[in-house]
Amino acid sequence: MKTRANGINIEVEDTGPGGPGEHRPVVLLIMGLGMQLIAWPPQLVQALVGAGYRVVRHDNRDVGLSQHLDALGTPNLIWEGIKYKLGLTPRAPYSLRDMAADSLGVLDALNIDKAHVVGVSMGGMIAQHLALMAPPRVRSLTSIMSSSGARGLPRARRRVTRTLLGRPANHSMQAVGDHYVKLFKVIGSPGFPTPESEMRERIHHGLQRSFHPVGTLRQMLAIVADVDRAAELEKITVPTLVLHGKADPLVPYVHGEDTARRIAGAKLVGIEGMGHDLPPGVVERLLPPLLAHLEAA
Repeated sequence: MKTRANGINIEVEDTGPGGPGEHRPVVLLIMGLGMQLIAWPPQLVQALVGAGYRVVRHDNRDVGLSQHLDALGTPNLIWEGIKYKLGLTPRAPYSLRDMAADSLGVLDALNIDKAHVVGVSMGGMIAQHLALMAPPRVRSLTSIMSSSGARGLPRARRRVTRTLLGRPANHSMQAVGDHYVKLFKVIGSPGFPTPESEMRERIHHGLQRSFHPVGTLRQMLAIVADVDRAAELEKITVPTLVLHGKADPLVPYVHGEDTARRIAGAKLVGIEGMGHDLPPGVVERLLPPLLAHLEAA
């Protein structure tokens, strides 16, 4: 369903509050760079619902069925990346804080007072901003395969960066699908490989729903321009869990360690064999610490 949040149209999936008189605690799931709400594994969503939670997912601005902000233009990632390397602050059409305000707007639109906030990759960064900007609205924070954004942390492996910044051979569905298969194989979990047939099916489903690569570029620039968050993480006071793959080639494990170190009382759980994706084997290992964290909070 479409809802109006922070002045823009946001696509939302909501499992609902339950029957009359039932008030289930809410888990807000925030997805990562360029990914749609359907990228959340059904296995994880169903486990949360089965544990008694109302689950709310949304497409971030500029991707999926949420509003595309093409009037903001196409960013020059190369030039802005050079500025970042020189110690300057890149200029982005919008910020991760703006995207956190979108997520807060979703809660407002659904009349949800408080939620457990769970973010993956870029979604973890947005979740951190949400915990900073509106702590009374956040029951707990879970940051999965994400980062503090601190300068000096190890970068992605060179092969991963080349693949991430690469382009499909042409604009056909087959070529775009091939490009994403290559990317997900490079960043995927070596301990829990996804069969290519399953990967292609999920990619094809996502491409049929929406394909908006320029929106992903604007989101990417928002990440690059988010240079002050690391110093602010010490202000987070909500119960925090950091989950990170020890074999993550895109956002190395030390990013998770740094995030947990900066947030007082944060618990870090590292998962052997997990890369930068959420295959069934990884979800099985994420769920016990995640559910325990939500229950404790």
